[in-house]
Amino acid sequence: MLMPKRVKFRKYHRGKMRGTSFRGATLSFGEFGLKALENNWVTDRQIEAARVTLMRHVKRGGKVWIRIFPDKSITKKPAETRMGKGKGAPDHWVCVVKRGKILFEMEGIPAALAKESMRLAAHKLPIRTKFVARTSV
Repeated sequence: MLMPKRVKFRKYHRGKMRGTSFRGATLSFGEFGLKALENNWVTDRQIEAARVTLMRHVKRGGKVWIRIFPDKSITKKPAETRMGKGKGAPDHWVCVVKRGKILFEMEGIPAALAKESMRLAAHKLPIRTKFVARTSV
């Protein structure tokens, strides 16, 4: 699973997920992309499941870029534990995804195959997404 090698702080505040993403909102590497239409947390397992789906569908034909990385730790207290005694231990890692962010990019495959593989990968994610393509000028 994806996770940072080291972080400045072990535990983070939950934070707010308002607004739109300005950085990472355009295609930078590939010809096709998957763009987020909602704000949400995407876990390391969901990113990996979508990546595996993309790679299996294109049969290792094209190149794939993952534009998100889970760098926020989410804590959890054990089941049937009384309140108090501090915050729980880090449980898993998430990436804060805002509306407009490009999640995955691909190139080197036909548009129809890219669209179908992105559709299959989108089913693994907890947010609504949209297929985007670079406009040829």
